Amino acid sequence: MCVPENEEFERLTGPFRAELLAYCYRMLGSVQDAEDQVQETLLRAWRGYGGFEGRSSVRTWLYRIATNACLRALETRARRPLPSGLGAPAVDPDVPLAPARPEVPWLQPIPDERFWPVPADPAAVVVSRSSMRLALIAALQYLPPRQRAVLILRDVLGWRAAEVAGLLGTSVPAVNSALQRAREHLAADRPAEDEIGEPDTATERDLVGRYAAAFENADMAGLVALLRADVVAEMPPQPGWFRGREAVGRFFGTYVLDRPGDLRMVPTAANGQPAFAAYLRDPTGVHRAHAIQVLTPTRQGLARIVSFNDPGLFAMFGLPGTTARSG
Repeated sequence: MCVPENEEFERLTGPFRAELLAYCYRMLGSVQDAEDQVQETLLRAWRGYGGFEGRSSVRTWLYRIATNACLRALETRARRPLPSGLGAPAVDPDVPLAPARPEVPWLQPIPDERFWPVPADPAAVVVSRSSMRLALIAALQYLPPRQRAVLILRDVLGWRAAEVAGLLGTSVPAVNSALQRAREHLAADRPAEDEIGEPDTATERDLVGRYAAAFENADMAGLVALLRADVVAEMPPQPGWFRGREAVGRFFGTYVLDRPGDLRMVPTAANGQPAFAAYLRDPTGVHRAHAIQVLTPTRQGLARIVSFNDPGLFAMFGLPGTTARSG
């Protein structure tokens, strides 16, 4: 076979781009890194098309290239944590957090539209939503890279052990052993809130709507009423984080919710979870990009708030740097 024409190559590989991005993101914890490895995968596939003999499907062939690309990338990259993965929660919410650590390669959120098929198949949406949850992606980053790949391929994508063994160039017993170790590690480290069933859609809409209203109105009592007793709040790139309704409420009351109208919350979605783009009013009255907040709602209230205080993420979500205040 020769190198394919652009149109032919796009026809062959185009249907797999979104799922390859989701796969690389699960492996790497960064949208930018995932995009880089998808591009590397497609470039290698283009160059190697002449050697593709059709003994596997195009999808399997692309996953093999993508897996090798991610494993190579992980040889020189540190894991991407959330603050809660670096140590114990802050003790005193009345004390300012430690300075931001922009040098840490923090875990990134991913916009839902980047990994859901369009038009979205309902069954695919359910699988994507559960397997892209922020807590799961964070936990995956602590697995050794090959265990990470095995777990994603077997438990998330549903590949057979023999298929994974062929892709990784190893044996079925080795795949099964890696999978068992990965499952044990994940079970030990998985956050408690990720084991709680999600609320129904109406309950979730009400909860996140009231959350946005509490932030926009600087309504501390309203916010605290929405928090689960063991809620976790973290704000990368600040390394400090808080656990518990009282601590989280006191911190937000002291350092976040000041005056009504200071924050404007624009709904979005990330990692299959409800999210908001928070715009903060500056001294001139302009609301500027401040944070992407990803929420974990449960029937008992909000279990986790991850506020990615990085205005640079707004472009990735297709959001402007400033927003007009209505009214």
